[in-house]
Amino acid sequence: MTHHMIGKVLKGRYQIVQSLGAGVFGQTFIAVDVDNPKSPKCVIKQLKATSLQPSHLQTLRLRFLTETETLKRLGHHSQIPELISCFEEHERFYLVQEFVEGHGLSAELPINSCSNYFWGETEVIQFLMDVLTTLEFIHSQGVIHCDIKPENLIRRVSDGKLVLIDFGSIQPMDFTSETDLPIYRIPVTSLGYIPPEQFIGQTRPCSDIYAVGMIAIQALTGLTPLQLQVDPHTNEILWRSREVVVSDYLAAVLSKMTRYNHEQRFQTAGEILQILQQIPVEPPIETLDAEFVVVDPQRRSPTQDWYPYPPPSKSDTASHSPLLTGMQVGLIANSVVMGFGVYSLLNNTPAHSENDVLYKATEQFQSGDLENAIALVKTIPASSNVYPEAQATIESWEKQWHHAAEKYKIVEKAYQQAEWSEVVRVAAQLPDILYWQTKADKFVETAQAKLTEETNELLAKAYERAAEKDFSTALEYLHQIPPASPAADTVQRKLAEYSQKRHIRATYLLQRAYNHAEKQDFINALKYLEQIPRDTPVYATAQAKLIEYTQKQRIFAQAQTNQANSSQSIIDIAQDIAAKQKATFNTSRFVHTPISTSTSSFINSQSATKLQDLQIEQFLPEVNIR
Repeated sequence: MTHHMIGKVLKGRYQIVQSLGAGVFGQTFIAVDVDNPKSPKCVIKQLKATSLQPSHLQTLRLRFLTETETLKRLGHHSQIPELISCFEEHERFYLVQEFVEGHGLSAELPINSCSNYFWGETEVIQFLMDVLTTLEFIHSQGVIHCDIKPENLIRRVSDGKLVLIDFGSIQPMDFTSETDLPIYRIPVTSLGYIPPEQFIGQTRPCSDIYAVGMIAIQALTGLTPLQLQVDPHTNEILWRSREVVVSDYLAAVLSKMTRYNHEQRFQTAGEILQILQQIPVEPPIETLDAEFVVVDPQRRSPTQDWYPYPPPSKSDTASHSPLLTGMQVGLIANSVVMGFGVYSLLNNTPAHSENDVLYKATEQFQSGDLENAIALVKTIPASSNVYPEAQATIESWEKQWHHAAEKYKIVEKAYQQAEWSEVVRVAAQLPDILYWQTKADKFVETAQAKLTEETNELLAKAYERAAEKDFSTALEYLHQIPPASPAADTVQRKLAEYSQKRHIRATYLLQRAYNHAEKQDFINALKYLEQIPRDTPVYATAQAKLIEYTQKQRIFAQAQTNQANSSQSIIDIAQDIAAKQKATFNTSRFVHTPISTSTSSFINSQSATKLQDLQIEQFLPEVNIR
């Protein structure tokens, strides 16, 4: 479908030149306006219709035309793409929006907790004020964005401002169907930024605030929302650590923006902006002298393309002797000459012959001849200025060799026992000795091939179970994949994704149970509760509700039985009276006995059972607690 659209001209003027991908609500393309002499670029969104039935299309058409008016108003803001046109063609709906030249914010965020840079407090505050100002305007127009994430924030080339794109609120999604939860139609990239209440149809303006707060936390920590830990008791995000450099003031703001309970968050963007304006902002750099600028690498702005000093390498801070430092650097670079060069610069250039001795000894050590390597180093006379370092080198080599031999034995044993993950794990711990690493390589190659085979099988099973929405079993398969697997990154992403989806699914099932219980349909409510997995935050609540709804179902069933028995008793009494009346009529044709139509005479006024007691719809009505 996507490739078929390339080159197509819509409305006689917008020619599709590139696909930007398919989303939840349809296709997105880049087009050029062929009617305009400058052929400017624009973005075309083709909205997906869930049904081509005339009644559905008519409803969709009305909603489309109504909500595009909102988009037109939003486009008046300088940091929201302008809506150029909207039209219908061949029973499909299209939006034409301004093309924003720039890059997604995801390109500026640290990619993991080991990144060379993280955003500093200054950059985070600037980001918050930039986006929240736009958000304040959007909410004032009665619109909730619903899908704020790094990909939907574009850093505009012309002025460096962040432009908010992709307003999903105008796009059709059928929330009336009870066959599925909308989460399964939402891109993985949106997970983590969407707050809990949004998955059960209770979206609020503070739902957008939650997403912005999660992006700011990602900028500070280098962790995506799905990688962050969650308190199992409170469901709150655990993001602060010793490595995260941020003031308590800003940390409190971010934590309140991302509270699990939407009622405990900031409710408007405006109140956050007022607080941010009061936070003292330190300059991102310190000018110590007119000619020298020192920049803290941990506070480097992601938009900077320069850096005056490279980050210190391990060799810069090593506590080893100069000779050992030089040798280790050389081995890492696969060049003994380079390592010896470092040593030479640091040690007043020893004699040429001693250089040759160390070089040849290192060659022998790396090739596996430890005995001759040590013997050669021992020929360096005690009078040499490198003699102490040479003796330290011998001691270091002996320790490394012994350690490598022990590790190799473990690798060999693990290989014989087909413990492929252990083979790869231990082999990675071998010291930088070419001889031992080469011996282990043959085992590692086979082990990695076996790991790949096993991983693919387990991943296929996990994907299959996830497609059936059985995320608990899918996670079990993923946990069986060893950390040394070649697909470790994919496994970690899927673990985070399926854990989030399992939580969402459990919340959805609990909500469905509430909905059925509210209608006194306790049987179906119990069916939904029984599907909630044990290892989810709502499991304890589900178990409590199982007990409660089981009791309510008994009361409900007993009440129905009592009502049926009571109705049958009334019928029996009425039939008995009718029979007696008939008999009386037959024995005395001239005596007329009126019969009361009131049913109250059939129930003893002293009875504990009243008709009003049988109004079972009043039994313990359920309420939506989330």
